Amino acid sequence: MSAHLIRISEVFSSYTREILEILAAEKVKRLGSEYYLFQTEHAERITNSPAARFIRWHIPVEHSWPCNPEKMDGFIEKAAQTIYYKFESLNPQTMLVGQLDPSSTKRYYKALASNFRGRALQVFEFPERAPKAAEDQNSSRKTLFCMLGKEGLFCGMASPKESNGFYPGGTKYISQNAEDTISRAGAKVAEALHYLGMFRPDLPEGSHWLELGASPGGMTSELLKRNYRVTAIDRAPLDARLNAYKALTFLRDDVSEFIPPRGARYDAILSDMNGPPRQAIAHVTRLTDFLNPGGIVIFTLKTTGAESIPEIDSLEKEVLEIAEKAGLTFVARTHLTYNRQEFTLFFEKA
Repeated sequence: MSAHLIRISEVFSSYTREILEILAAEKVKRLGSEYYLFQTEHAERITNSPAARFIRWHIPVEHSWPCNPEKMDGFIEKAAQTIYYKFESLNPQTMLVGQLDPSSTKRYYKALASNFRGRALQVFEFPERAPKAAEDQNSSRKTLFCMLGKEGLFCGMASPKESNGFYPGGTKYISQNAEDTISRAGAKVAEALHYLGMFRPDLPEGSHWLELGASPGGMTSELLKRNYRVTAIDRAPLDARLNAYKALTFLRDDVSEFIPPRGARYDAILSDMNGPPRQAIAHVTRLTDFLNPGGIVIFTLKTTGAESIPEIDSLEKEVLEIAEKAGLTFVARTHLTYNRQEFTLFFEKA
C-alpha cells in the first residue's frame, strides 16, 4: 500500500468518484481545491488505466506533515531540516514547492511556499549546476516536489515526466493581458508548447506551422510572437490585429477542401478544431504527407457528447489508431489550464 497525491481538474469533478474507484483508492482525503491524497495497492493505474488521462499531476507521498502551518512555530526551519534528512541521500536534482490551493486570494501560503523553498535550498546546498528554473530541469531525473497548504506539507520524489509537469501541480500557468489577447486559445498553445519541452527541444524560430481552424487567431498570435511562420486555415476571418504579420499566410477556406501548394512543407500541424474528433484527426492525417520527418502535431481532443470514462477512453483510442496508421507516433497527452472538457494530444512524425 503506497500513498499518492493526484490533481484532478475541477472541470472533471463529476468523474472523481469513478476515477478513485479505478485507482482502488483508500483513505481518500481532499486537499486544496483539486488535490486528493489516498493510498492504493495499484499505483500503476495512476499512469496506466482509463483514469490516467484525468490525472493532471501526481507524486508518490514519501513525507507528509498534516498540520496548520500558520499555527506552527518555526514551521519553515523544522520542515526544511526534516526533508533534508529524508531526501538528501536520494540526490534530487532540485526542490520545488507548490500551493495546494493556488487560486486562493490569501497571499500567506504563496509567501510561505517561497520562503520554505528558499530555506530548503540553503539546507540542501545544491551544486551550481543544479537547475535554477523549473524549465531547466532534466525531465527524466527525479525532483523533490512539495505541496503546501492549510492541510499541511506533502512531499515526494518524481521526475517531471513521471509527475506530468515541470512545476508542482502541473504545467506553467500562462496569464493573459485582456487588452492584447485575441482569445484564450493563445494561452492554451503557450502552455502546450511549455509542456512539450519535457519531451523534445523547441522548434527553432522560422519553423513553419500549419494551423487548422485558426479563427479568431488566438493560437496564431502566440505562434507568430515566437517568430514562427504560420499558414492558417479557417472559413471565418482572423482578428484584424494579425494583418501586420508578414510571417502569416491566411487562407479563408474549409479545412476539408484545403490542398497545400506544390512544394509546401510544414514543421508542425496545430488543430484546435471543433466538431467530431474522428473527423478532426482525419483532416490532420490527410495532411501529414506535407509534414517534415520529426515534425510535431498538437491536437485538441474534444470530448463533447461523451458522457462517461469508457466513452472518452474509446474516443481517444480511435483517434490514436487513426493517427498511428498515418505514421504519427503518440508522444503524450495532458489536460491544460485552459482546456475545458478536452485533452491536448502530442504526436511526432517518424
